[in-house]
Amino acid sequence: MKSHQFYMKLALEEAQKAFDLGEIPVGAIIVMNDEILSKAHNLVETNKDSSAHAELLAIKSAETILNEKYLSGCTLYVTLEPCIMCSGALIWSKIDRIVFGAMDAKVGACGSKYHLVQEAANNHKIEVIQGILETECESLLKQFFADLRK
Repeated sequence: MKSHQFYMKLALEEAQKAFDLGEIPVGAIIVMNDEILSKAHNLVETNKDSSAHAELLAIKSAETILNEKYLSGCTLYVTLEPCIMCSGALIWSKIDRIVFGAMDAKVGACGSKYHLVQEAANNHKIEVIQGILETECESLLKQFFADLRK
């Protein structure tokens, strides 16, 4: 089995693609049984679509590949803690695990600002692992916003 760091490096490659497009640099990978099902990066500006977050694009792609609406047995690797919208979709997709790099103190919904995926009332519980390659994930985001302010 490959390490969390291995897959997060691939998610960072996706985040770099977003960065190169002028998108907020977030990348996502969905893995099942050590096989990559989908890769995605933010395309909100490119697609003029507020829902084109890396996580949602990766979910849609993985569901298409599996021809299933549920992602049981899958892990999402994402460079930034998922927001409320993405966390809701992850709950509905019944994904098993979320592994993320950087915390999102403003809108993160997997433990920093909100605890949506761990909410006791949810019918599906998602394991959360945070801080994988956190420094690298944060660095890309900080560079993006510093460049934007120039």
